[in-house]
Amino acid sequence: MTSRERVLAALRCEQPDRVPYCELNVDRAIACQLLGWERPPDHAHIIEEQWYSAEECIALAECLRLDNLGYTLRAPTFTEKVPGKDGRLFYGDGHILTHGDLALVALPDPYDDALYEDIESFLRQKGDYATWFVTRVGIFSTMLSMGIEHFSICLYEDRDLVERLLDLYVDWAVAVAERACAMGFDVYVSTDDMAFKTGPYFSPAVFHEMVLPRYQRIAEKITIPWVIHTDGNVMPYLDDLLGLGICGMHPMEKGAMDIRAMKRSHGDRLCLLGNIDLNLLGLATPEEVDEEVRGLIRDVGPGGGYIVTSGNSVAAYCLPENVRAMSNAVQKYGTYPIAV
Repeated sequence: MTSRERVLAALRCEQPDRVPYCELNVDRAIACQLLGWERPPDHAHIIEEQWYSAEECIALAECLRLDNLGYTLRAPTFTEKVPGKDGRLFYGDGHILTHGDLALVALPDPYDDALYEDIESFLRQKGDYATWFVTRVGIFSTMLSMGIEHFSICLYEDRDLVERLLDLYVDWAVAVAERACAMGFDVYVSTDDMAFKTGPYFSPAVFHEMVLPRYQRIAEKITIPWVIHTDGNVMPYLDDLLGLGICGMHPMEKGAMDIRAMKRSHGDRLCLLGNIDLNLLGLATPEEVDEEVRGLIRDVGPGGGYIVTSGNSVAAYCLPENVRAMSNAVQKYGTYPIAV
């Protein structure tokens, strides 16, 4: 099987030749360590944009034996952005505090062909890899642009402000989704965090009233397999998300979601992507990483419908030897039929 065929089979909850290995993103700092690249200036301020050329994506995929190439296009957020160590980004206070501040929200024209020129070049070079279009629908962008505390207060004191900003993002995302799905991507990945480890950011009632109808709008435009990324425990929303027609969930964060229980309860209709803990990748030994991947493939891989990924993305603080161990373990243990 090609990488593309392997990933698409897993997303259909079918059994490919091998458990796929994919990543949502690899921080530039660790990519430089893995490939010996020169460290560029800090890139934390452009997290909404594509970090890598097609050639660089392919070099990373070859190094780690990834089955996917990712292209990132997110609407900008209007918030303080504070670069941390190794280019990690920390979001600060939001800028959208009043209805008047909505005038600050200037999004790229989603109907401008120039917005997609780099994507067309990227896709022409994709080869046999599965291509992921990585974006946001808008609820997380809304939270960041308002600041999480102010967003939370406005849910009760000024819901109209929240919904007006959310609609600006969702309108943009709808137009971009329609265009991206027609361009030849294999997978649409929306990255809107909606939960802490203990549970969702907001109640199921707020989700039903405010978020779900807008997700239903985007669902009408997504014509390729849809994977939802959110950290934390989203079990209270799970049935609603499945009702949208999603095919996969990422990253099944360790300590928040039980990926083995999910395999037993939903493995026949939902591809599970994850969940190699970033703490393990940053603090453990290669042997411990190998054992973790082996156990996940043994318990979640049988029958298909599982894609190994890190528990979010490959962060700069992950140890290169542990990232290589994760990749090597997929090759070692992932061939079907699973025998580990």
